Formats: sequence, C-alpha cells, structure tokens
Amino acid sequence: MLKYLGVIGFPLKRSLSPVFQQAALNHLRLDIVYEAWPTASDGLQTRIKTMRSPTVLGANVTIPHKENVLAMLDEVDEVAGKIGAVNTIVNRDGRLFGYNTDLSGLMRALRDNGGFEPEGKRVVVAGAGGAARAVVAGLLEAGAASVTVINRTLSRANRLVEDLRPQADQSELRALPEMYASWAAVMGSCDLLLNCTSAGSAGFDSESPIPIDLIRSEMLVYDLVYDPAETPLLAEARKRGARVLGGLPMLVYQGATSFELWTGQKAPVDIMLEAARSAVEAEAARGRK
Repeated sequence: MLKYLGVIGFPLKRSLSPVFQQAALNHLRLDIVYEAWPTASDGLQTRIKTMRSPTVLGANVTIPHKENVLAMLDEVDEVAGKIGAVNTIVNRDGRLFGYNTDLSGLMRALRDNGGFEPEGKRVVVAGAGGAARAVVAGLLEAGAASVTVINRTLSRANRLVEDLRPQADQSELRALPEMYASWAAVMGSCDLLLNCTSAGSAGFDSESPIPIDLIRSEMLVYDLVYDPAETPLLAEARKRGARVLGGLPMLVYQGATSFELWTGQKAPVDIMLEAARSAVEAEAARGRK
C-alpha cells in the first residue's frame, strides 16, 4: 500500500522538502510519496487529524505552525518539549509523536559546514519563531557565552527567552526590540550572527533584517534562509569580509533525521543535498531568464 509523507506550513510557495525527501525515498526504492501540504492556521487541527490515517507516516512542520502544533499531538519528545517547537511528526499506529530535528541539524551545519564551535562565543539571533527556539536551545546547550534575541515583536522574543532561561546555565540570555540601537549594542562583540527570519527568502521581503553597516569581518553570518542560496544578507556580509553560511545544509540535515524517524533507514544525505542544490540552482537560472 502506498504511504504518504508531507510538509505542513503556509503558504509553502517554494518548499524544497518534497524535492530532496522524494529523491531519498526514490533512491532507496521506498513506496512512499512526499508532498507539500499548504495549511492555513484555521485548517491545522483538521490536517493533524488526517495524519492519523494508516497511509500517512508523518510530516515535517514549518512556518508558522511549529509552536501551535504541540498541543495537537499525543506525545512530544524531551528535546521538542524543552524548545517549545515541533518540526517532525511521526504516526505510530494512529498516535502522533512530535520531535524537533532543527536543533541537531543546526549544530551539524554550524560545526561541519561553518567550522564554528559555539562554546564561549557571543551570538546574536534575529527572529523569535520556531526555528529561533531550536537555534537558541542548541547554542545554550553548546555553552555559548551569550545569546541575544532581537525581534520585531519584543513580547515574542521575551517569551522565547523566559521559556528557555532554565537551559541557560552560565550563558547570558536576553531579548531586545528590533531597532538600530539594539543591533549597535551587541554587534561590536558578536562572533556569530544568525538570521532566523524569512527576510531575504524567495517570494518574501528581499531586504536584510540586520543593519549591514554593523557587520564585521571577524564574525560568521549564518542565514537559515536556503532559497536563494545567497541571500541579500549573505551577499552584503561577504562584501564586508565576513564568513558566511547559508541555510541549505541545516535544511537537509534536519530532514535527514526526520527521514530516519519515519522510515527506520539511514538517510542518503549526499543524495538529498545534491537534489536540494540542483533545485535551488535551477530556480535561480529560471529567474535570470
């Protein structure tokens, strides 16, 4: 019997997950179809109910549902519970289990692709959504000296900080409003700058959420946006001599962990990365015509 997987989010204009997940499923000759399931907030409850079907193995969850979906699941693992966000759902005999693979995906990309070890470093995070929660949790776990969250809606950033403060241990953790003075106060000593907003992604705001003039050559600038491969933020950071890292590796690494939770088989990461890169390059080529 044909089985199904999908990615739940909204509006899901150009999700890469169906591309690289299907490539992995086909490579292993699994009789499973991975689809995009655009789901507005008022349809999320219904979508989750349909996932209890024996034909559905699970799903990825993306913007804007990573936090809201927790209350709709039967069980949530410890990592996702601490973070307060789920990006992977697994259907086991009609019971839905929630996981967060963003954290492991982030840390693998940061270390393997960015050559960056967070311990003792000062980090600035733009955004306070589900991805930012995983990012902050991972940085605190790795022993970052300080993590500053800057977000347009300060109340949301404050909530993230208060929720994750028990994990801070010796790390300094704070929230600041999105204004130039906030950026100026922290960028001078920043070792790692992370963009966890959708700004700069294809189909969204093309401007960087971060004042470009404050970027220093000594820092690593990491944009979780993966399409386009080089966002306006990364392009400007590169011009200023900073090291840069795009979001594609993290996307694939978190997806690979999800794949293994659903199928019980080792994910063919190289196949997934190649499929994702090819899709981004093809889209960029179409845009240049």
